[in-house]
Amino acid sequence: MNNRKLLKIGIAGSAIAALCCFTPVLVVLLGVVGLSAFTGTLDLILLPTLALFLSITVYALWKRTRR
Repeated sequence: MNNRKLLKIGIAGSAIAALCCFTPVLVVLLGVVGLSAFTGTLDLILLPTLALFLSITVYALWKRTRR
């Protein structure tokens, strides 16, 4: 996977995970669909996902500066 694609994936994933972590967008969407019982476990899924995508972004930026 090339560096530009890795950087795009990292930034897009980080933005989506941050949006779902820090705003009630996902809670509202789950409530509308009728799956509001899953809102208690969102932090167990979203925070590690955010950390994963942020680490992908940092890795891609680090790899870019090594060239």
